[in-house]
Amino acid sequence: MDALPYAHRLSPFSGEIEPEGVYEWLHFDGSALEDLDGESSRFSESAFSSVTFTGGGYRRSRFDDVWLNAVRMVGTDLSETTWLNSECSAGILAGTEIHSAGMHRVVFHGCKFDSVNLRGAALRDVAFVDCLLRDVDFGGATLTGTSFPGSTLDGVHLRKATLADVGLHEAAGLHIASGLEALNGATISSTQLLDLAPALAQVIGLTVRDGAGRP
Repeated sequence: MDALPYAHRLSPFSGEIEPEGVYEWLHFDGSALEDLDGESSRFSESAFSSVTFTGGGYRRSRFDDVWLNAVRMVGTDLSETTWLNSECSAGILAGTEIHSAGMHRVVFHGCKFDSVNLRGAALRDVAFVDCLLRDVDFGGATLTGTSFPGSTLDGVHLRKATLADVGLHEAAGLHIASGLEALNGATISSTQLLDLAPALAQVIGLTVRDGAGRP
């Protein structure tokens, strides 16, 4: 955290998060935030360390230049939020609603996503580094310049998603539960192509048969 350009400005957070609140140059440290209503709030140049969000709603909130480390979000509503120039490390997101959110220049490092809803979200220049994405739903989302180096995608949904310059070739594991047709616009490795070949053939209606016999 000391490397943050605004670290010298941070002061410990005290009080309550409220709707439409403005939170700047604050350090949220070890807090347990349960079922709070922070709708339409703005968090800027702030840090979250070992904070647990349980439930709660932060719909339409904005996160600018925010640093999060070892943060847990369980059943939290972050739909329609905006994220810019932010980083999340070693976080756990479970049952989190982030649908229709906008993310630009955001990095997730070593995070675990379990049953996270990102439907309709717009991700631009977002990186998932060494993350686990299990049952994550990108349905109808737009991913541009998004990469997944070292990450495992397990049962990810891409139905009706739009991909452009998306790098999946460095992912450690790639299992697409639905929406294989959305991979147009993504880069995958030759090994991943072989693994996906049977499912891709089924999507395009291609019959594969070895040996003699009628087609």
